[in-house]
Amino acid sequence: MGAAGSKLEKALGDQFPEGERYFGLENFGNTCYCNSVLQALYFCVPFRDQLLDYYASNKSVGDEDNLLACLADLFTQISSQKKKTGVIAPKRFVQRLKKQNELFRSYMHQDAHEFLNFLLNEIVDTLEKEAQATKNDQETSSPAEKTANGPKNAHANGGPKEQLDTWVHKNFQGILTNETRCLRCETVTARDETFFDLSLDIEQNSSITSCLKNFSSTETLNAEDKFFCDKCCSLQEAQKRMKIKKPPQILVIHLKRFKYIEQLGRYKKLSYRVVFPLELKLSNTVEDADSEYSLFAVVVHVGSGPNHGHYVSLVKSHNHWLFFDDENVEMIDESAVQTFFGSAQEYSSNTDHGYILFYERLGNGHMS
Repeated sequence: MGAAGSKLEKALGDQFPEGERYFGLENFGNTCYCNSVLQALYFCVPFRDQLLDYYASNKSVGDEDNLLACLADLFTQISSQKKKTGVIAPKRFVQRLKKQNELFRSYMHQDAHEFLNFLLNEIVDTLEKEAQATKNDQETSSPAEKTANGPKNAHANGGPKEQLDTWVHKNFQGILTNETRCLRCETVTARDETFFDLSLDIEQNSSITSCLKNFSSTETLNAEDKFFCDKCCSLQEAQKRMKIKKPPQILVIHLKRFKYIEQLGRYKKLSYRVVFPLELKLSNTVEDADSEYSLFAVVVHVGSGPNHGHYVSLVKSHNHWLFFDDENVEMIDESAVQTFFGSAQEYSSNTDHGYILFYERLGNGHMS
């Protein structure tokens, strides 16, 4: 990619961001699903910074064999390259991924969204295990303190496990509240659940805003779907809706482009045109104040069906948009982002459609 790399450097010229690195990732036979997500995560600057800090403060990371260590190693390799552009082979990371999850072992076309979910949850598991190990070490090394604080920590073994708030949670986790209102006694029952991303149903010629409105629209529970109201102590008709109680710092939106069609007995790709804005206002939150977000990465699925195709990513870095396609990296114009909205007609030659969108919350320190 020497020529392409120098072409990118020429295109940016003296505007090449200080200390930034733009590296393509080698494809190990159908690993584009992995490469496209890794690029989006690399340009999620708060997440990248935390990973680099983790690598720097854990000297043994280079020898450890888990996905978090492999990812921290890869991001450190990229950020410490002498050259500004080039190609890196994420070999150690991909090997570990295949070893850890048989889902990603075959050369079949994989789902980028499944991979993102798996990766974030694996990182959380590793961080929680490490924090627990550190806590156990501290407890065994200071028995006197342990007995002194006995009653306070009584729940630690027998009671519910406290969830560790890792930097993955701080970046990606939001809270949804599921509100159900009994139509007989008007009692509202609210149940909270956490999320790392929102999966949205899509419609032809729609937008992210309308998909989010549908996500939070009121649904009536009646007939076989009646709700058991604790106050009435019986099944009642009710109204239910989802609202965003706590918007995350990084809002990841997954567009449900792969739909199971009963008549066909298989999944079909929906090439619907869904407009995703560069700036997004979240208005379906519990607090009335709008949360404003800015788009910084898009994972794009290229292809007409769910079982084959290719993934690429678009990334915003220091106010420039870049296009990452495995080894290749090039600059694109901001206006080109709209060519990935989808197709207004069912059969179109354009098969490059936005699939996973990454938005950064504004007003808390900007990323780019």
